[in-house]
Amino acid sequence: MNDALPKWADIALIPLLNLTLALIVSGLVVLFIGEDPFEVLSLLVEGAVGSADGWSYTLYYATNFIFTGLGVAVAFHARLFNIGGEGQAMLGGLGVALALLYVPWPHWSLALLAAVAGAALFGAAWAAIPAWLQARRGSHIVITTIMFNFIASALMVYLLSRVLLVPGAGGSPETARFAAEANLPGIGDLYALLGWGCVERPIASVCRAPLNIAFLLALLASVGVWALLWRTRLGYEIRAFGHSEPAALYAGISPTRIIMMAMLISGGLCGLMAINAVMGEAERLVIDPVQGAGFVGIAVALMGRSHPIGICLAALLFGMLYQGGGYVEFDIPAISREMILVIQALVILFTGALDNMVRVPMEALFLTRRRPEPALPLTATRSDGDPKDRQVEP
Repeated sequence: MNDALPKWADIALIPLLNLTLALIVSGLVVLFIGEDPFEVLSLLVEGAVGSADGWSYTLYYATNFIFTGLGVAVAFHARLFNIGGEGQAMLGGLGVALALLYVPWPHWSLALLAAVAGAALFGAAWAAIPAWLQARRGSHIVITTIMFNFIASALMVYLLSRVLLVPGAGGSPETARFAAEANLPGIGDLYALLGWGCVERPIASVCRAPLNIAFLLALLASVGVWALLWRTRLGYEIRAFGHSEPAALYAGISPTRIIMMAMLISGGLCGLMAINAVMGEAERLVIDPVQGAGFVGIAVALMGRSHPIGICLAALLFGMLYQGGGYVEFDIPAISREMILVIQALVILFTGALDNMVRVPMEALFLTRRRPEPALPLTATRSDGDPKDRQVEP
């Protein structure tokens, strides 16, 4: 963080101003196509948080973004730009499928433990190769991770169409459904436990919403990442390496070890996204379980300043945009899904690429406020007690 800004301004004020600018520009775009921006904003908020099922879908999307945002943030702290969250989450889904398809788990809690292990292991393994290439061969982590996204996509197509395809599935590239004992408890199970009925909505019913216990797992992962980065020796070494590699070398910190550990943890966290999308929502492995959440995680980490609390709040914002955007598209046909993507892109643009457009003027403002006032001249005093208005020589 820059010393010119107080901590509260860097964490809260700058992202809020960036978001405000993004919403203003988005409103101008909506106005340009002939719609009322205030009506669109009202519908977006209503669709995202105006009902129980709206909240359920919003939190479901936010769960995906928390996992990928945490993964990107861990790499950020080591000054590594992990753009491979998309591919790592895909391979995490493969790990979940392999852990659940071939073992008859008697209860969802045991299946969850196996799925967590499989998702984290496969996601970390997919991140390990670019990490090793960066640490030992000097290959740029941005190039290798984004290339591995395409490799992961091609690998998933091959496996789902040739190896894991269900016989008689009609050509749909997906695995068989997981056993009923492996299904995670969802919001519908909670409603049934409390004895509440399911109120039908025009778009969805709360009992059909995909929100599940993976949301609690995402919050637990956030606490774990905070404890790792700020309460452990490894976390201190990761942050020290990210701040200054020469200083870390002088302190005896191995760059190879930190690059490998940071990327393994980052890939494992991105892989955990599959718990929500594959095990919790689809209950089988489909061709694209990630649906862009790996890339959204980059924006979430940037907007959340790579801190778990900020990441959770930023993930909630993007969850609202995803869910509320579908509600707006349903009510206003002129606002297509592509328009919602434009709004999301503007948020990413202002919180990421154009961050300095707000940061630099705010730093100048705070520096001006901190500028010390000129010192008043010292005065000498006569023996009779009357002040003598002259500056005392040093």
